[in-house]
Amino acid sequence: MADISASDVKKLREKTGAGMMECKNALVSTEGDFVKAEKLLKEKGLAALESRAGRATNQGKVFVKIKDDGSSAVLVELNAETDFVARNPDFIALGETVAKTALEKDLSAPTEELNVMVQDLATKIRENMGLKRLCMVKAASNEYLCQYIHGEGNIGIIVKCESDKPEIFKNEETKQFVFSLALHIAAFNPHALDRSKIDQNWIKEQEEIFRMQMQKDEKMAGKPENVLAGILQGKLNKYLAEVCLLDQGYVMDEKITVAKAVEDFAKKAGAKLVISNYVYYKVGVEA
Repeated sequence: MADISASDVKKLREKTGAGMMECKNALVSTEGDFVKAEKLLKEKGLAALESRAGRATNQGKVFVKIKDDGSSAVLVELNAETDFVARNPDFIALGETVAKTALEKDLSAPTEELNVMVQDLATKIRENMGLKRLCMVKAASNEYLCQYIHGEGNIGIIVKCESDKPEIFKNEETKQFVFSLALHIAAFNPHALDRSKIDQNWIKEQEEIFRMQMQKDEKMAGKPENVLAGILQGKLNKYLAEVCLLDQGYVMDEKITVAKAVEDFAKKAGAKLVISNYVYYKVGVEA
């Protein structure tokens, strides 16, 4: 029987994250062969994951990275089974590494390399985990990217603005204004930037919902068709204003819309300013 030292057990534990007795038993089973012992522990970890594969991964965090030159940004959602693991330093470090790797390699979707990173940690801590989604946002020379992570990482935002005078994005006041737009998006979770960005089938679905509600409303009985059509259109317009970013009441002053807030700031800055895109991620909620 091979002589198993405490230092070997400690070394194997640090590398695999397995318990002290598990590491010692693995070394005993493999007669002190460190490589085989590590493989054995990994196989056990994978087996444990297999038994948990059906469990929901609704906890997790959102991670965001922007290149130093501001030319691109990446948003990542990493999931786990429990909030306890989502707050684990190793889990957080993994999310940061995944986001950094995706940014450096210009990745716009999860890859085998990134999934292996996630699986390695999942095997180590024996909890079902997953890289749920990832997106890349590019910025041209006249555009500016701003990011915001809410709370402990349950919501992540990237906002992209453009201007005919991109030098305004070097001003702290402009940066703060765009950041306030990110705060607004985090708070109100708009369905789309404006009405032109909404799928027509989705609009028809909402219209049908309002129509059914009106048919069940006794107050609507006996009203002429043209009146009902006007009421229906009014309800739909009101709802679209609530879910479209540019039509929503601005978080810093709900007396004006986001579109008006952008217009007012642009006039003050002496330049055109447009919100060209945004991305909203919330842990466990698909947009």
